[in-house]
This record gives sequence, C-alpha cells and structure tokens, in this order.
Amino acid sequence: MSPAEIDTLLEHIPDRDGTAVGNTGQHLSLLSFNIQTGISTSRYRHYLTHSWKHVLPHATRFHNLDRIARLVGQYDLAGLQEVDAGSLRSGFVNLTEYIAQRAEFPFWYDQTNRRIGQIARHALGVVSRFQCHEIIEHRLPGPIAGRGALSLRYGQGEESLLLLIIHLALGRRARLQQLDYLSELVNAQRHVILMGDMNFPSDSKEMDYFINRTLLTEPVHGLHTFPSWRPNRNIDHILVSPTLQVDRIRVLNYPVSDHLPIAMDLTLPASLRLNI
Repeated sequence: MSPAEIDTLLEHIPDRDGTAVGNTGQHLSLLSFNIQTGISTSRYRHYLTHSWKHVLPHATRFHNLDRIARLVGQYDLAGLQEVDAGSLRSGFVNLTEYIAQRAEFPFWYDQTNRRIGQIARHALGVVSRFQCHEIIEHRLPGPIAGRGALSLRYGQGEESLLLLIIHLALGRRARLQQLDYLSELVNAQRHVILMGDMNFPSDSKEMDYFINRTLLTEPVHGLHTFPSWRPNRNIDHILVSPTLQVDRIRVLNYPVSDHLPIAMDLTLPASLRLNI
C-alpha cells in the first residue's frame, strides 16, 4: 500500500467488526495502537530486511509517525505501545511527545521500561485531551525485566477512572505472573479501562483467567489486529469494567505498523466526568 493510499484511509477507515448500542452521558473515544516505533511493515520478510531500523535512525520514520498522528488525533485518548522515549534510533526524539504535538494533544505521558544504552528506550505512551490526576509507573514481574504498565487516574476517589496501558511478555508463564499483578490493580478500582498488546487471543485460557479474576469485559471477541497486512491473530485488546457502557469497538484498517489499531467509543456513568 502506497503512502497516498494510506493517507486516503483517513477519509473513511473501514471497520473489520464492531458493535453499537444506545448511549447517554459523556462520550469518550479511545484508541489502542502498537506503533512499532514508527516502522511500517507490510511483509514478514521486512522483519529481517528492515531490522536495522530498530537500532538506527531513518528518514521515513517521521513520515510514518505523521500518518499515525493524523489517525490518533481523531480520538480523545490513545494508548501507544512500542514507542521510543528518545534514543539513537529515534534521533533522540520522544515519540509520544512527537505524536502529541503533531496531533495537538494537550497532555502526554510515557514510561520507559527497557533501556539499551543510547540505542533504544522501549516505552509505553498515552496522549490525552484530558488531564489526569495521578500517574504511576508499574514494573511488571517476569524472568526478563523490561515490561511495565502505565497507570493514569482521571478524577479522584471512588468515582475516578483508572486507565492502564500495557504490553505483556511473549512467554506464557511470564504473562500469567503479569496478569496476577494487574488483577490486583484492577480489583482495587470501580471504573477501569485496560488496553494494549496482550500477546494472547480472546479465546485463550489466559483471557478467561484474567476476566474471571477481574470481571473486566471484552465487548467483542476475535478482532484480528496482527499482522497488519493479513490480520489473523487478535492479540491487541481493550477491556473495560462493566460500569462503562461500550457503544462501539472495531479494528481500523490502517496499516502503518505491523499491528492494526483498535478503536472504542464508550459512555461514562453519570457520576464520572473527565475534565479538559
């Protein structure tokens, strides 16, 4: 797909699947996107032929990040995985900050989870139209350090919203440890949104385990996001508390990374309101 064709998708992004219901109250539009540090991948062989882009800067990265920013700018809040917090490969540019500025978001936050000298700073990021009241960086357990959860609280007290951005480990044993840790965070709150690359599908025992422990819901199962050029795996998810009304959720056919983004529209309860 050419850059011009990708840009045209912004005019009307096709949905792969979704659901819609009636809604009331304050609406919130969300996006979860593994952006692969701005690297465009459209074939499996690109993991080999483009591997140098994971350690060295390249001119096309920021052209692709501009396309990502144009998409992200259509939403109230976006959780980003596989961003760089400013290293050699990104030209020492914080990619979350770059996207926030390009998309004109007033607030952005990030969490560096793994540093590889000056070459790479693996991070999670979030860009938001709303100011949060609390930010906590969590280090997730596992045999290999470098996984985290970025926690943001909007509002205060019981009627606040907890947002968790995550990117879980590749190994199942490590993921189960991380799910146990996240369960404790989720179960301490009433209103929760958890989003990110979880590296397991909807119909897995891991998803059943996590949902049974937390009572979070996945409104639509089996939304395929990976690989972006021929999606046949659903490893990216947005889960929410039953107190939040999901109006629509869908995968966007916008192949500028090796993952496709997930978008969700939801309605907050009357007792909960986010402030600009």
